[in-house]
Amino acid sequence: MGSVSYSNLKNAMIAFLVPLPSILFYLSFQSAISTPSSWSSLWTWCYHHPLLLANVLFFFNVNFLFWLIGLIQSSHWMIDPYWTVIPVMLVHYYSTHPLAQYQWWRSRIVTLLTWAWSVRLIHNYFRREKWQWGAREDWRFTDLSHRYGRHWWWASFFAIYVPQQVFLIGLSLPFYVIHSVNQPLSMWDLVAIVVCVSGIVTAYIADTQLYNFVSRKNKEVPILDKGLWYYSRHPNYFGEQVWWWGMAVFAWNLGHGWAFIGALANTMCLAYVTKLVEDRMLKQDSRAEAFRLYQKTTSLWIPWFKSSPLGLKSKDA
Repeated sequence: MGSVSYSNLKNAMIAFLVPLPSILFYLSFQSAISTPSSWSSLWTWCYHHPLLLANVLFFFNVNFLFWLIGLIQSSHWMIDPYWTVIPVMLVHYYSTHPLAQYQWWRSRIVTLLTWAWSVRLIHNYFRREKWQWGAREDWRFTDLSHRYGRHWWWASFFAIYVPQQVFLIGLSLPFYVIHSVNQPLSMWDLVAIVVCVSGIVTAYIADTQLYNFVSRKNKEVPILDKGLWYYSRHPNYFGEQVWWWGMAVFAWNLGHGWAFIGALANTMCLAYVTKLVEDRMLKQDSRAEAFRLYQKTTSLWIPWFKSSPLGLKSKDA
């Protein structure tokens, strides 16, 4: 018990300290630009390239440092909780960069929505992990480590961390757009807010229903087929996609529809993750038959009414 508590405390301290290099660097940059006469070529570059700077900080502080810590601990757990933290850091970074220009209310609304999304997701993560820091890594990473074997130490950098940069920087592109364009609010901002809130609420309800189902451990009920899960096989994934597409609406409204690329990449990734999850369910003998029926009758993502499997139709006729 004592070793578990020590490990939990150690991982919590590491998690709180690990973003310090980026934070301290950015604070140094902010301090330096207050006196233009002291600008170096480095600060000039940081000033003129906010999006590239975000990528550089991500590469060294997340890709490299998180990977190094993962190798030392033999567990790449840290990227999971930080998936919920990095977008919050990015929205504040873009809003405080010296080149930022934006509509004040839109910025505050998007920042508040991002905090709400983050709090929901981090709560779900720790609730699922029994409030432990780094108790385990994502099962998909573990499966990959078995597949790569002795090459996993270097392959993990490209299999885990480089894609995280692509997805998180890509998903956060609307934050950059929102803090680069100063236009009055419009009805499309309201639409974007409604879409984002709908995504957060849907994902929260779905994850809570899943958590309650797993916590009960009722062996007589092999799969969750109640609540939102009656209408969708992955309503939590659906809610997460809706949230990010809502952010894309903000950017589209400001004339930068290209920022949807992150939401599109995330949807494609979730399609692959969905396949992995369903394949895993089908490998469990106690659930396979029930899940096959569930697949035939229930919508994959978008909540919709049940359909009857062909086998049941012919049997009832």
